[in-house]
Amino acid sequence: MHFITWNPLGLRATQLRFITWNTTEKNYTRMAKMKETLYLPSELIIQILLRLPVKSLLCFKCICKSWLSLISDPHFANSHVDVSAAKIVSISRTRPLAEIRFIDFETSINHDSVSGFILLNCLTNLYVWNPSSRFHKEIKLSPFACKFLAYNPRHLLGFGYDGLRDDYLVVLLSYDPTLVKTSSYLEFFSLRDNKWNEIEGPHITYLNATANRKAGGSFFNGAIHWLASPYHKIPLEVIVVFDLMERKLLEIPLPDDYDHGPEHYGLWVFGKFLSLWNMNFDNRTVEIWEMKEYKQQSSWTKTLVIPIDNDIPWFSPVYSTKSGDIIGTSNIGLGLVKYNNKGQLLEYFAMNSIASEVAMYTESLLSLPGGP
Repeated sequence: MHFITWNPLGLRATQLRFITWNTTEKNYTRMAKMKETLYLPSELIIQILLRLPVKSLLCFKCICKSWLSLISDPHFANSHVDVSAAKIVSISRTRPLAEIRFIDFETSINHDSVSGFILLNCLTNLYVWNPSSRFHKEIKLSPFACKFLAYNPRHLLGFGYDGLRDDYLVVLLSYDPTLVKTSSYLEFFSLRDNKWNEIEGPHITYLNATANRKAGGSFFNGAIHWLASPYHKIPLEVIVVFDLMERKLLEIPLPDDYDHGPEHYGLWVFGKFLSLWNMNFDNRTVEIWEMKEYKQQSSWTKTLVIPIDNDIPWFSPVYSTKSGDIIGTSNIGLGLVKYNNKGQLLEYFAMNSIASEVAMYTESLLSLPGGP
């Protein structure tokens, strides 16, 4: 069999070989340029991955070893939680770890969760839970708490992060209700040490002053804050603060002219300030107070008076958005409501009838110290 080479230009064989090689070289060059075009710098890949949800990142660990190493790196996890969106979850009253409902309500909520972890209070046990990864750690109550907590619904419970020691703490102030003269028993659970530690408590018994006895304190500025009633002491309410790094308690007085009803008032973080709220049922308004200078009583300022719609039985502020809107619960925890600062009702989200509370969390890859 003979092969005939088509050579319409009458070129010699060496010239044909040169043309063939040169054409092939151009193809390789073109393919190399295409590869360069498709290549993404590692810095850009990292920035893209940082903006993905935790569920996707956990799947992407299986793509290659370099991505597994990157996504597993604690520095990546810390950067990820800084840019992650905040979300809301409703938690069941009866089975906190089983009945969970994630709510797509507002993605621009101010971050005030503890690195994406939530403390769940189940009375007999506590759980530190990451809603993004679904990881949870059970914390057994201390012997003192096991003995008296069921009979003491007005204890003070909180959760926060100690940046000095890179540790997460569960803090509990309780007391012995069987004693006539008693004082608060102060202890904290270190997740790094995986044990309860007792601290010399104050010579005062502090009682939870809020309507929601299961609600934890507000973590703000490296400390946990509670609205509390000192037992047999004036004033009737104060803000009790536990500094996680200094490991000590202090009090912050309320505003002198802060007037509230018997139940519908509370402590929260509004934007960048530690704040108070109270609902006035006579004129259907919610008042917002902000502490403009931290720990300075004279800096308390009434900043907002929000009219509440007549169809809303009551409104309890919980979180604020970056645009200044306020999200709270209504109708005995059966609804989630968003108002702007002029009192305009923006959204209403009906929740399950068994939901006892809502919690805000930040998407997080972080793990707890001390292991499971």
